Formats: sequence, C-alpha cells, structure tokens
Amino acid sequence: MENNRSGPPGTEPEAIPVVRTVDHGTARLLPDVDRARAWLLTVDGAPQSYVDLDDPAHLEFEYTRRIAHLLDTAAPEGAPLDVLHLGGGALTLPRYTAATRPGSRQEVVEADRGLIALVAEHLPLPGASGITVRAADARAHVESAPPRSADVIVADVFGGSRVPAHLTSVEFARAAERVLRPDGVYAANLADGSPFGFLGSQLATFKTVFEELALIAEPSVLRGRRFGNVLLLASHRPLDTAALARRTAADAFPARVEYGAAAARLAGDARPVTDADAQGSPEPPEGAFGIG
Repeated sequence: MENNRSGPPGTEPEAIPVVRTVDHGTARLLPDVDRARAWLLTVDGAPQSYVDLDDPAHLEFEYTRRIAHLLDTAAPEGAPLDVLHLGGGALTLPRYTAATRPGSRQEVVEADRGLIALVAEHLPLPGASGITVRAADARAHVESAPPRSADVIVADVFGGSRVPAHLTSVEFARAAERVLRPDGVYAANLADGSPFGFLGSQLATFKTVFEELALIAEPSVLRGRRFGNVLLLASHRPLDTAALARRTAADAFPARVEYGAAAARLAGDARPVTDADAQGSPEPPEGAFGIG
C-alpha cells in the first residue's frame, strides 16, 4: 500500500496509513494529522516509534526523550558519537543523533528484515546520515562487534512487549561492556512494575560488570503505582546525574533520576541472572502500552 495519494493541484499529497506483515507481526505506519511528514509505527498494535522526517529532533515518546537526554550529555554539545543501537524500529534516535551530532557513526541492529524494508521504503534516511542498518540478532551482533568501538550502546529491544531473556544476563552485560569504550555508557529501555522483580535483577546483573548505575522513570512507576518504562544506565565513569535530573524534570511528563542508595533500594535482595536462568521482562498489563 502506498503511503500517500494525490490531492488537488498545488496541495501536498495526503498521507494514508501503510499496513504490512513483517517478520514479527503486523506493522502499521500511521500519519500524524498535525505534522505533515510525521509517522507512528506500531507492531501488532503496540507503539514502536514516532518519526518526524522534517524535524528529527522532535521526540514524541517520553522514553525516547530520556534516552536523548543521555545522548545530549554523553559528550560536549555537537561532538560526534559512535553509537550502537540494538533495536531499530523507525530509527527515531539514530535520526535524532545524526541531526544533533553531525558526523556521528551509528550502527543499528534490527532482527526484523521485513520491518527494515518497510522503514527504508516509506521513511528513508537522508543521504550521508552516517547510519548503517544491519539485519541481525542483537546479542549475536554485540558478541561479534569490535572491542572498544562504541561511546554509547542503546538497547531498545522488545519481542512483542517483552525484553528478550538473552539480553538480560551477566554474559550479555559483559559482552556489551567489551564493546564500550572505557568512558562509554550502556542504556537499556526496560519495562516493569511493582514489586520490580525484573528491574531488581537487572540492577544486580549489570552491577556485576559496571560500577555506576542509574535509573530514569516517572515517579509513579518508581513508586510502584503503575507498570511502565524504566531507563537503566550503566557505566564505569560517574554519570552526570545532575544534568540528567535537570533535563528530565523539565519534560512535559517529568521523570526522576535514581542512583546510588536509591537505586540499590529498588534492587533489594535481587541476584544477578545468567544465561542459564535469565527470563524476559514481565508481560505488561493489558493496555499498558497500547494506543487509543
């Protein structure tokens, strides 16, 4: 199905939805009626990405803004970064980084070849973007990537609505640490709710590899009032939590940055998980990430 149709002479073509079966479900590209070349990508009804082709710095989803805050503070303003993105979707954050940090080298790993083709056809990247998209399993790619080749790893991988188990273990954390430069940062978009069994296990797991950990999420999620996204940050160097806190507090839906003792309290007595006992994130409650 084409993503536009002709209108009267002198008018912009009217965008219409695109529906396609991809490797892992049914993908839909839905136009935003308020922004001329902006699109929402869903897979099996779950929102995956939002992209404005005319304004790649516009981030609609709150969790993408929080990852963008990390990218904004990972190096001096405008300096290029080497970023490895695990999970592609419609390439929201790679486009953002290319726009805000020209000259960045970015690699995107997406397992769904059908989704890659859909995005390339209807939401093409600008020329000389510095973004390379590869069809591969995230864990396999990390294990084969050159050591000390990335400033930031962004993990935003969901099988359906769950983080896959093979991206939650100590073995995976070690593989990711090998790819990062000594002052690099690992950032993972996770999802959990009270009593935070999964989030606690991830804090314990990544603590075995990295000295510094922090979490970013809405206060209602951190207080256990609802299920939602939590951004896990891990590094060897101290994170600029003050800068992150200022930025996240100023968002339309303010978030809180937890680190040190506060993060340790959320971990509780959770133990690290290995490949032998790793499990994916919990199934979200019905409607937790749906769209109306």
